[in-house]
Amino acid sequence: MLWEIFITFFKIGLFTFGGGYAMIPLIKQEVINHNWISEELLFNFIGISESTPGPIAINMATFIGSSQAGILGALVATIGVVLPSFIIILLIAIVFQKILKNKFVQSFLDGIKPVIIGLILASGLEILLKTLFVDFTIYKPIILNYKSVLILIVLLTISGIYEKVKKKKLSAIKLIGISIFLGIMAYAI
Repeated sequence: MLWEIFITFFKIGLFTFGGGYAMIPLIKQEVINHNWISEELLFNFIGISESTPGPIAINMATFIGSSQAGILGALVATIGVVLPSFIIILLIAIVFQKILKNKFVQSFLDGIKPVIIGLILASGLEILLKTLFVDFTIYKPIILNYKSVLILIVLLTISGIYEKVKKKKLSAIKLIGISIFLGIMAYAI
């Protein structure tokens, strides 16, 4: 089991460009295909990963590894997702100047940018739809999640008022704190 967790997250780390949010579709595909967690639990992990310190991909790997094999699973999944980036950065640092001047590398980097943007936008849209609508799928009737919509409206209102009064944007940390409070109030009551 540990080897399978390591290989899965190593593959995710190796074949995903663009950071943690770009990894979400691949993480979703892999963990659902392995039947490690449900899609609903995965989206809960995404929410938790976004609100805890650290990179989202590492947090998700840690949570999923932990859910499958405890502390050792968390460690193996985290190492698996980080190791490819570490190896690639180490290799790039060794031959940095030559690689960046290579026209094929420049072409690759220019070509991969739209894909990264698309993956991030697709993940963001999917998270938004799963949050605002109950059991959102193409084949089922769309039912609005009123509590999530209310939390979003309250957050946007608070953020707008704060920006008008203070002449600066509300920090992400404060928004997360307010979201946690509103979530507890809306879903616990």
